[in-house]
Amino acid sequence: MARYPLFAFAALLASLPASAQEKKPPLRWGTDPTGGAPFIYQNADGRYIGFEVELAEYLATKLGRESVLVDGTWANLPQQLNKSTDVEKGVDVILNGYELRRDMVEQFGVSRAYYAYRLALITRKEGGVAGWSDLKGKSVAVLGGSVAHDHLNKHHPDADIQPSEDVANVMKLVNDRRMDATVQDSPAAVHFLKEYPTLTTVGESVKAGYYVIYYRKADVELGEKLNAAIADGLRDGTFRRIYEKYGLWNDDQQELLPLLDQPWPPEMESTREANPWPRLFLELLKAAWITVKLSCLSFPLAVLVGLGVAVGRVYGPKWVGVPLGVYVEVIRGTPLLLQLYALFYMLPVFVQMFSPDLAAMFSPFVCGIIGLAVNYSAYEAENYRAGLLAIPKGQTEAALALGMSRWTAIRTVVVPQAIRIVIPPVTNDFIALFKDTSVCSAILITELTRKYNELYNFNRDLIVQLVFLTAGLYLCMSYPLALVARRLEKHLGKGDRGAA
Repeated sequence: MARYPLFAFAALLASLPASAQEKKPPLRWGTDPTGGAPFIYQNADGRYIGFEVELAEYLATKLGRESVLVDGTWANLPQQLNKSTDVEKGVDVILNGYELRRDMVEQFGVSRAYYAYRLALITRKEGGVAGWSDLKGKSVAVLGGSVAHDHLNKHHPDADIQPSEDVANVMKLVNDRRMDATVQDSPAAVHFLKEYPTLTTVGESVKAGYYVIYYRKADVELGEKLNAAIADGLRDGTFRRIYEKYGLWNDDQQELLPLLDQPWPPEMESTREANPWPRLFLELLKAAWITVKLSCLSFPLAVLVGLGVAVGRVYGPKWVGVPLGVYVEVIRGTPLLLQLYALFYMLPVFVQMFSPDLAAMFSPFVCGIIGLAVNYSAYEAENYRAGLLAIPKGQTEAALALGMSRWTAIRTVVVPQAIRIVIPPVTNDFIALFKDTSVCSAILITELTRKYNELYNFNRDLIVQLVFLTAGLYLCMSYPLALVARRLEKHLGKGDRGAA
């Protein structure tokens, strides 16, 4: 009797259509939620919304699949196409304001255009930028690796270009007079100009190109279905309704329909230089100089602060030593990146309440120096504290017996000996600081690692060469320091034996 239900269940399965028996995989689309509105952002309920979220849901429905968002970093999302969708972060498509670019088309499959965008120059209404011709020497923020970034590099190289990964923070920096201007795609400009009434667009907007969806070249069938779905959405007015909902519909979108009857992708001229290496190497050298300046300006400050903290903890009264101990533990117990964010984004907010002009002085470079100095001062404090404790108490007692004051004894007898003891760990910290300057890229400083990422975004086929060249520059900066450290250790070691 038990077999009959099984036969009935098998017959029911056989009677179902094939589509019900074979569940289609989800459509995993890569995006960067930090890019913000109007592309993708969270509403009051914590749910992701935005015009591209609705586009992804529409396309997934047309393909008979479920829309699954996979988050990542905008500049690195194309790499996720090289991962299998069976592993974490693997995606089928990337959909996040990606422009039609020749270098991307050469590597990936590309859908038809779903939006036509322009580049807008945004500044404060009372700012000193009246148009594109006024950008010389001005600090201009831009999304790193974007067409806007490439446009600035080509047409306004004399501007102080600051690549960023966060459009929302960039707009606030311009609003707070800490950046002179920013260049953004028209959808972002439309949204943020509503949020910041003190900002405005200046000059003629630049007609830049189209947003497209990228997928693996091998997924030909997926590409054909995406193109068919995009064509349906444009023709039946679905896309227009979505764009109007977010205030993004304009006359430029009218040209998308005629493009459906033309070969795609269109012919694009190659902008690749015959030999880009002289330019690439020069740009990396300039960025390496920024790394050197950050290191050489911040580390002496770290040493001075660290030495003062160590002396205060070892020889100061308890009411001084306890707060200094808390300072050391808090700084050592929190990430450098978080400290840089606090300095760059939070501290000027408090300063601005008292002096807007003073808040404007907290440039990325200044905040980078302060952040590195504060972070490394905690580690130097521990190095010097260990050195001070290693000096026998008899040294201090002898100095006091000779009539020296306590402060004079510490300054002229104890500290010099402690400094000689801690030279090896201090030198190691200086070498480490050279590499940690890469974290400063998070606050718009184009140091060596940031420049590598920027160059890679426009030269993805040169990744191996750029990695080795960048690593070589770091080695050229840090290895001489190691040699100097060894020489000092030998010299001081001979001095100690001579004194003995």
